[in-house]
Amino acid sequence: MKLLVTGGAGFIGSAVVRLAVSRGIEVVNLDALTYAACLENLAPVADNPLYHFVKADIRDPDALETVFDAHQPDAVMHLAAESHVDRSIDGPGAFIETNVTGTYNLLQAARAYWEGKGRPDTFRFHHISTDEVYGTLGDTGLFTEDTPYAPNSPYSASKAASDHLVRAWAETYGLPVVITNCSNNYGPYHFPEKLVPVVILNALAGKPIPVYGKGENVRDWLYVEDHADALLCVLKNGERGRSYNVGGENEAKNIDLVRMICAILDRLKPAETPYADQITFVTDRPGHDLRYAIDPTRIRTELGWKPSVTLQEGLEKTVQWYLDNEAWWQALQARDGVGKRLGTGTSGPAK
Repeated sequence: MKLLVTGGAGFIGSAVVRLAVSRGIEVVNLDALTYAACLENLAPVADNPLYHFVKADIRDPDALETVFDAHQPDAVMHLAAESHVDRSIDGPGAFIETNVTGTYNLLQAARAYWEGKGRPDTFRFHHISTDEVYGTLGDTGLFTEDTPYAPNSPYSASKAASDHLVRAWAETYGLPVVITNCSNNYGPYHFPEKLVPVVILNALAGKPIPVYGKGENVRDWLYVEDHADALLCVLKNGERGRSYNVGGENEAKNIDLVRMICAILDRLKPAETPYADQITFVTDRPGHDLRYAIDPTRIRTELGWKPSVTLQEGLEKTVQWYLDNEAWWQALQARDGVGKRLGTGTSGPAK
């Protein structure tokens, strides 16, 4: 198989690329190298003959046509997206341009390529989305693949729109697609604007560890390498035209997650005082969804996939990776938005 991955220099995309290459899959990584992309994420496979990098933007239809013609992929895994909720509050236009128009461009390029190849049944367009398209849950209940869409942020609305485009291209043009919607990811190579890396790096720097509101918001946490494994599983075995929710089965309140990270740091790199003393509660994000939680029954029963690590195990791996890879995150400290709160005009945390 030759796999075209969009956004392969990002957090989740690079995990997919590393895993795919390790399994003998030839990968073409198409990435525009925007602010959160990092080619260092691909250092483990950079010299592998199965790996190819193309700098291109999904907002450029001509560039996409050139990539398809040059590389002739057997499948597309579409991960390129603007993904930070706080940034979407400040600048929603970029999310519409990339997540909606960019997905449209990619669908058109993939459709033209697929039709030009004689519409092979083996071709797949795998669109990766988020559980945030479903909106928010109360104290009980789970998102299923049949949950109505009810996005509450510009980010989730743009992803919902892209999901609908993919479904429409399947229904109208017959493009062979699969869709996955995932819960919150965490793990190695996570760009330091999101909650888990912000907690780790602020703790190590002796800075306040900012938590929105009272920290009562609940997320289902998915280790990024488990997610990459799930995506390759769906690409290979998922039913054409079907969607699959991918969850970590690890629900936690934000404040509990932060305290777990602090306790791990207390053991692995003790400071003079407990890291939890640095926790600071700040004004909540506008329209902050209370709870996300995924029902992963379909992917587990139909495809036999389930996460391999608990939240405690995954956080241990993640904290240790940041401790062992200071050079990676130090090089990103000067990038726009790192360690700063966006979306309210004040300074503070991330998603």
